[in-house]
Amino acid sequence: MNVLRKEVTYMSDYKEIFERKEIKYLLEEKQFMELKRYLEGFARVDEYGLSRINNIYYDTPNFQLIRTSMEKPLYKEKIRLRTYGKTIDDTNAFIEIKKKYAGIVYKRRISGRYEQMHEYLTGGEDEIGDSQIAKEIRAFRDRYDTLIPAMSICYDRIAMTGINDKEFRVTFDTNIEWNEECADLRNIKKGKQLLKAGQYLMEIKVSNAMPIGLSRKMSELGIFPTSFSKYGAGYSEMVKERNHIKNATDDDIISYFRMKGAMAYA
Repeated sequence: MNVLRKEVTYMSDYKEIFERKEIKYLLEEKQFMELKRYLEGFARVDEYGLSRINNIYYDTPNFQLIRTSMEKPLYKEKIRLRTYGKTIDDTNAFIEIKKKYAGIVYKRRISGRYEQMHEYLTGGEDEIGDSQIAKEIRAFRDRYDTLIPAMSICYDRIAMTGINDKEFRVTFDTNIEWNEECADLRNIKKGKQLLKAGQYLMEIKVSNAMPIGLSRKMSELGIFPTSFSKYGAGYSEMVKERNHIKNATDDDIISYFRMKGAMAYA
């Protein structure tokens, strides 16, 4: 891979609100290389190159948010703390609420010093401002008043943006690691891999329809949509390890926690 990794610690120009479709695909190395060459005809790698993205997902002690999400309801929501690159007290961090309704993803986020954002989400008295999004985050935290750092999900990302259509965006994630014991991104611990060696998770993010030529190219390469949640996949692996369940699918996990009850996962 010839994309330079850049350490990103501050992003001053960022969008606070997203509304779009996010379509996911699992690619093998050869598919990735061929599709990336095709994409270079109308999209370019963004200014950050290959970057490391770090997330902590917050949940209730019995994992209510992710268990609900795995049931694939019409509406679901998550909350996470995100940084880019090496994380220190002054690193720019994002608290993000991600909601999905009827197939459309709505993401709202605010930015601030990592130390402040982390303190707020772990129940501290630090405030995060009076903006509308800050109020929504505050309401989310109040609604789930037992939120705790549930899992870290970290990965390497290459992002491409349309040259003419700036709303078109595609990301390739690899080296995706999960860790249920990492509660602070300043002290990231080595996690366990979610993908096989050489695999990439691709997400195509569009406001409207996908380009017809791209759809044809992916069909030609045998690339088809898949259902994949990083946090959901990490949670499934955690449940398998805790309960010694081998070769289980997500549906098996859902059936298992229905049978055993939610507290089996606390």
